[in-house]
Amino acid sequence: MVKFTNFTTKLVSKYLMQKAWILGLLAMVAILGASCKEELKDPDKEVKYTGPLIENKDVLTLYSDSAKLLIKMQAPVQQEFENGDGVFPKGIYVEFYEKPGQMSSTIKANYGKQDRNKEIYLVRGNVVVNNILKGEKLETEELYWDKRKAEIYTDKFVKITTPDEVLMGQGLRANQDFSKYKILKPTGIINLKE
Repeated sequence: MVKFTNFTTKLVSKYLMQKAWILGLLAMVAILGASCKEELKDPDKEVKYTGPLIENKDVLTLYSDSAKLLIKMQAPVQQEFENGDGVFPKGIYVEFYEKPGQMSSTIKANYGKQDRNKEIYLVRGNVVVNNILKGEKLETEELYWDKRKAEIYTDKFVKITTPDEVLMGQGLRANQDFSKYKILKPTGIINLKE
């Protein structure tokens, strides 16, 4: 029979306590590690934010050439997105200037959207274009303004009121100051002088 001395018993006991402490610590780390494990997610399957990155209030944008004001745009709210496009959710108002200080026409709508790459604006909801110089007014529900080509166009119903008559039809092509226009499919004329 093996007889242990008091010293040997204390040494074995100390050794076992150290091992137990290390085993306990390892067990705790393993439990914490398992509970904190987060599965890797496929970034292509993640829901991505597509809303506006910037929202500006009371926006005023001026376009000029050789220090001459050509276009003045105003909007109560403008939202800008990651691709550079803009939205005017509370409406847009645009003024066109023919000569310095002389406004030639305006566009007003309840909603606007800008495609920055193509420089095309889409306006919707109670769209009104006024040619101030000729006293003519265009009313429609949707209109595109191509800033590069200086044109406005739509395929929707249009109503044009001149000093003498009211013209109606489907679709319209015009220059941006609304001084020259063509109704694509005229549907009616009302003479105001009769």
